[in-house]
Parts: sequence; C-alpha cells; structure tokens
Amino acid sequence: MRSDSVKKGNQTVPHRSLFKAMGYTDEELSRPLIGIVNSQNEVVPGHIHLDTIADAVKKGVLAAGGTPMEFPAIAVCDGISMGHIGMKFSLPSRELIADSAETMATAHAFDALVFIPNCDKIVPGMLMAAARLNVPAIFVSGGPMLAGRANKSYVSLSKTFEAVGAFAADRINAETLQEFENNSCPTCGSCAGMFTANSMNCLTEALGMGLPGNGTIPAVMSERIRLAKSAGTYVMQLLKSQTKPRDIMTKQAFENAITLDMALGCSTNSLLHLPAIAHEAQVDLPLSLADEISKRTPNLCRLAPAGESHIEDLHWAGGVHAVLHELQALLHKDCITVNGKTIGENISNAKNLNHEVIRPIDNPYSKSGGIAVLTGNIAPNGCVVKRSAVDESMLKVTGKARIFENEEDCVAAIFDNQIKPGDVVVIRYEGPKGGPGMREMLGPTSALMGMGLGKDVSLITDGRFSGASRGACIGHISPEAQAGGNIALIEENDTIIIDINAGTINLDVSQETLENRRKTWQPPNPKITSGYLARYAKLVTGADKGAVLST
Repeated sequence: MRSDSVKKGNQTVPHRSLFKAMGYTDEELSRPLIGIVNSQNEVVPGHIHLDTIADAVKKGVLAAGGTPMEFPAIAVCDGISMGHIGMKFSLPSRELIADSAETMATAHAFDALVFIPNCDKIVPGMLMAAARLNVPAIFVSGGPMLAGRANKSYVSLSKTFEAVGAFAADRINAETLQEFENNSCPTCGSCAGMFTANSMNCLTEALGMGLPGNGTIPAVMSERIRLAKSAGTYVMQLLKSQTKPRDIMTKQAFENAITLDMALGCSTNSLLHLPAIAHEAQVDLPLSLADEISKRTPNLCRLAPAGESHIEDLHWAGGVHAVLHELQALLHKDCITVNGKTIGENISNAKNLNHEVIRPIDNPYSKSGGIAVLTGNIAPNGCVVKRSAVDESMLKVTGKARIFENEEDCVAAIFDNQIKPGDVVVIRYEGPKGGPGMREMLGPTSALMGMGLGKDVSLITDGRFSGASRGACIGHISPEAQAGGNIALIEENDTIIIDINAGTINLDVSQETLENRRKTWQPPNPKITSGYLARYAKLVTGADKGAVLST
C-alpha cells in the first residue's frame, strides 16, 4: 500500500510517532489510510454543511476497515464573488484546489481518497486532482439547495440577480426585491438551478466517479447522508480492486458525460471543465467533439434558468439515471463506475417518472443539445452558448456591436438605458489572460433580463457566463482579446451575424479590414501585476483548451 512508506518498518518510527501525536492507534495505522478531501467552510452555502457529509463518509470508511483522515480544500462562492474583483479568483481557484489536493495526498501517502465538493470550481478541481493522482477515489457532493419562494413562484438565485435589474427598471418594488433576498436561497446546498455546481455534480455520475444520486439528492435530505456512508464503503472496494480514476474516466466516459450535458442543458462552464479534467486524465477532448455530440443528442430537460423546474424536480423525476436511461442508445454502456457496475447496469432499472421534467427521447425540447459550439471569424477556435436558455427569436440575429472593455462599464451602460433592442453587446479583455481569471458575466446578463431586454439583445464575451445566465449569451470566445483574438478588432457599430442553429458567429467585415486593424492593435498592459493572478495570467491557456495551466 502507498501508506506503507509512512507507517511500516523501523525507518518510519518518526512518522508513526507523529501520527500517534494526533491520537492514532497502532490498530488504526495498520489499516489503509483514506484521505477525506473536505471543502467545508463557513463562507459558501453549498459547503456550510459538509462536515455532516464528511462524518458520514468516515463512518463508512471505518465500517469497511479503513482509517479516514480529513483535510481541507478551499471553495469560492461564485454568487458572493460575483460583480467585483473576487470573481477573477473563481476559475483560478480550480487549479489551486487540484494542486493542493495533489500536494496533500502525495505528501502523506494516502491509499485512497474520498472527495467532498459541491460548488462550481471545487467539483472540477477535485476531479482534476483525482485524475492526476490516479489513486482509488470516489466523489460525494453536498447536494443541491431546495428552490425558494418569492413573488408567488418558485425561484433560485438567478431570479434574484434578475430582480436587481427589474427593480432598477421600476418593474418591481423594494418590498418584492426584499422578498427575493430573504426567500430565494432557503437551505444549504448548491444553488437550486442547473447552474455550474449542479451541472458538474450531475456529470460526475455520468463520468462514473459518483454514486447514483450524487447530482440530485437535495442537501437537506437524510438520503444524502446515506449516500455519503455508501461512498465511504465503496472507496474501500475500489482500493481492494485497485480501480483508479483513469480506469473510470476514459474517452468513452467523457463522451457519456458530454451526452448527458447536452440532454440536461448544463452550464456552458462544463465545456471549460470537462476538457480540463480530460487533460489530467490524459484524454484528448476538443471542442469539436462536444459539437459533434451536441448535434446528435436531444435536449430533454429545461431546468432553471432555462425553465421553471429545479434540481429537486429532476431528483423526483428519477434523477440523472432516468435521463441516462432515455439516452441509452447514445451511450457507451460498458463504462465502469465507482460502484463496480457499468453505467449500463446502473441505469437498467431507472425510470422516467415525470415527462414534464425529463422529456422522453422521442419528444425532446430540441433534436440537438442544450449547449452549442459556434465558430467564425470572431471565434476561430470556438465559443459556446447555452442554446436551451435562448429564446427562439434570438437563435439567428444580426446587430450592431456595442463595445465594452470590461464588465463594469457594460453593466453601467445597461442600467443607464444605453443598450437598445437589436444591439450585440461585446465585453472583451475578460478572458483567462485578459481578465485575468475569466470572470462570469451574470451581472450583465441578469441586468439585461431584469431590464426587459433578454429577447432583444445578444451578448458575446471572451469571459464566461454563470450557469444562472440565460438569453443569447455567447462566451469563451477563442482566441481571447488579450491574446490577439479577432474579438479585439471589433469596432463600435460593426455588424455581427450570429446563427446559433448553424453554429456560426461572424463579423461582417473583410479579412483585409481585419488585417489592417491588427497592424495598429496592441495588447493592453496586464490589469494585475502581482500575486497569484499575475502568475496565473502568464501560465493559463485559452478557453478552448479548458483554461488549464501550461507546464
């Protein structure tokens, strides 16, 4: 066992003495050492309760003959960090999470790992670490928040962001705004819509790294505790069989995950994170593959923000496995999972219990997936849009460019009524390098929705969008502006042509004009010149590569 290097033989007497300083007994040290990677903190609502998940995992590990040892991971709340400099740290935190988990697991020679994430960058960061370390591992998330009630309807955080814009436009009063504040996030857990956190927790099931129910069992249900105990026992089986993450996260497993992604209509952030995880698993996963899968995969779910259903509704409809059962003809059913069964075996008895929440495959919302990949002279290396959250009238648009060099100026212009129907808002220098950190643009998209412009204005950016964003919001423009991408060459009132169904996004100017503009273009000076973000900006690759760090 890996842990023998820190506990077996006379040469490890000093090591054992340090374990005993913490109260570990000889009996405990004779067992496999299982690292419990817990991202619990008192800052993030999706993580406030993870101590209870960790306690349940430990009981499972102990019952199955292992010795659990817990250590922490950081977690950024995208909602709290939204709209200020904190959002620049959200995506970069993914790399810190992966690096710190690798550091702790290797330095202390754990035999196996149980990862306990929940929110946006923590899930992919931990999956990256699992793939990189390649020791037996299993995931159990903290689960989704229940939907809240405000303005006489079920709501989640996205509607609360939009309420700010609605208040600014005098569409709701202060009392209603306060109602959103007090009631939209009623429990602990990851925010209740198909945002990035819940997207990644659901995709963890399709990848095979989480047990059935990982993505949808609400945080406040006792079933979540039972799932955590099961994860603790199953990790011991993975250790015994020496089944490792790269045995599970194969190319076929990633294709299964993308297929589920398209059927669920997940956050566009998934197409940043899946390539990054695949990179660590030594699997090639280009955006073009996601585009191919999207074209053949029907969109079966319209969960908030694309529709009125929430993750709890998906759970009661049969969860991820019910969706996979509908998709089984499109899946690699022989992929193994952490419970020792294949994905085909796991979904064989699954049932779709609510055809309003999960459409049958012969009656989809659309014949192609919830996320579309677009290319053209604005984005030669691709960009992405959550097609399932775009109004039909906005799938094909031609409009005049309104240029903003950062998010803040754009939000100010929206609230100042400077954006008009038919405009195509361009926010640039917000990519991985230019941001730096590739901020989410929930502020501008929510402002547009709240101001009543969601069906009239498109928004494109080399930044990214929250899973809570909806509308014609096109992100991950690659190459980004800071790297000299053509988005940097767009000028005010240029004509932009977007055709989401055709998968194209183009600037209606000649190649000669672009070349002439490039001759006078100079990259702006870095916005941040010290600390982690400065180092990150120097090393990060493009969004089309998953924004991983170069080595």
